[in-house]
Amino acid sequence: MNTASASLPDVLGHGALAILAYAILGVLLLVAGFYVVDLATPGRLSAVIRTDRNPNATVLAASSLAGVGLVVAASIWSSGGALAEGLLATLVFGLVGIAVQTLGMVAFDKIAGISVRDLAHEPSLQPAAILLAVTHFVIGLITAVAVL
Repeated sequence: MNTASASLPDVLGHGALAILAYAILGVLLLVAGFYVVDLATPGRLSAVIRTDRNPNATVLAASSLAGVGLVVAASIWSSGGALAEGLLATLVFGLVGIAVQTLGMVAFDKIAGISVRDLAHEPSLQPAAILLAVTHFVIGLITAVAVL
């Protein structure tokens, strides 16, 4: 949209629709990221967090969402105002970020012997959960910077 010749209502309307589109896509990617962690934990992750009040599951889910959020924000930032291309890039980069976080979980399980599944059974916060949480966040940060 040529903002020099567009009226204020047109600019605001286009901006509001772009925000809405990015917000919807961002929420969908966050939900997808949550369910990837859910697949790695025994039982329903929402129940493990809400009912069991498991701090390990909470830290892992929150850090995963923070990592995905970083990727989404970087994708939006790098879109340069091109809405269709920005949405597509955000979708692709967000899914890549989720996939890389998943690989990180698998690697820590197989190589370091740190299992998300086992951590979700521990009633108290474990150092391994903090390590995995930082890993989730840093993977999101690395992916976000790569987008930029």
